[in-house]
Amino acid sequence: MVISPDQIEAMYSRVKPHIRRTPVIEVDGADFDLKLGGLVFKLELLQHAGSFKTRGAFANLLTRKVPAAGVVAASGGNHGAAVAFAAMKLGVRAKIFVPSVASAAKIEQITGYGAELVIAGERFADALAASELWVAQTGAMAIHAFDQVETLLGQGTVGLELEQQSATGPGGDGGLDTLLVAVGGGGLIAGIASWYQKKINVVGVEPEAAPTLTRALEAGRPVDAESGGIAADSLAPRRVGELAFPIVQRYVSRCVLVSDEAIQAAQKMLWKRLRIVAEPGGAAAFAALLAGQYVPRPDERVGVLLCGGNTVAVDFSR
Repeated sequence: MVISPDQIEAMYSRVKPHIRRTPVIEVDGADFDLKLGGLVFKLELLQHAGSFKTRGAFANLLTRKVPAAGVVAASGGNHGAAVAFAAMKLGVRAKIFVPSVASAAKIEQITGYGAELVIAGERFADALAASELWVAQTGAMAIHAFDQVETLLGQGTVGLELEQQSATGPGGDGGLDTLLVAVGGGGLIAGIASWYQKKINVVGVEPEAAPTLTRALEAGRPVDAESGGIAADSLAPRRVGELAFPIVQRYVSRCVLVSDEAIQAAQKMLWKRLRIVAEPGGAAAFAALLAGQYVPRPDERVGVLLCGGNTVAVDFSR
């Protein structure tokens, strides 16, 4: 399957009234002891419901016929919050299945948006199986977190926005050389890579404890992988999406792995230097730079997608 920039642009026109055009900031790499030509953060953690997933949720709800039984989604948390938010805004009934590893912040969002919440099993695969049983019983419309054409098109709009913003932002020198993107099921990176189509280097970043795409690339097809680690509620499905994988093979330059410790260090550095609060999955792409898993050229202009901010890691009690 190939997704074209024209399809992504058409989807953007549909979802644009319902999503935020999240900002970018350009900072000096020296702030983080990095030698590169420029560092651009896309702050997708400021999206409605706290992550990029809201784009895919609206893409599904605005282009597919919703039955009387409503919609159902399985999620580590962010996709569920996004579907719950979009369903609330459009007046649609939603039921969300999450695993027990889902964070309290994400569970609170899902219920706060009025969706029915079911905790099923320990990992995303368990929640997905439970959601599929519910679909079979009720006829509700399933909105897959990453293995759905509409979802991929929605996530691809991140690339569309970022290309416009990075070319006209403070640097103003025509865009990025490389973009680092966290990978779970592959929907985000496949959508973005479909937009750029090798105009820049798109690099995937995965936790060492959940090397879903890495294992698939080694095997030449989606295969089961470990699904643990600090970002298990966002970057740890059992395997990469069937739709996303061939797109990644075609358009993504490489995939690198980062440790849980590197992800935590990235979270702390984002807070210390920029006062940005990112969840573990949202900070994973930046961890690849800080930990030296991706080493840019001295003149390279690098973009980093901060894709999620649903965490209660900062204590405001004082």
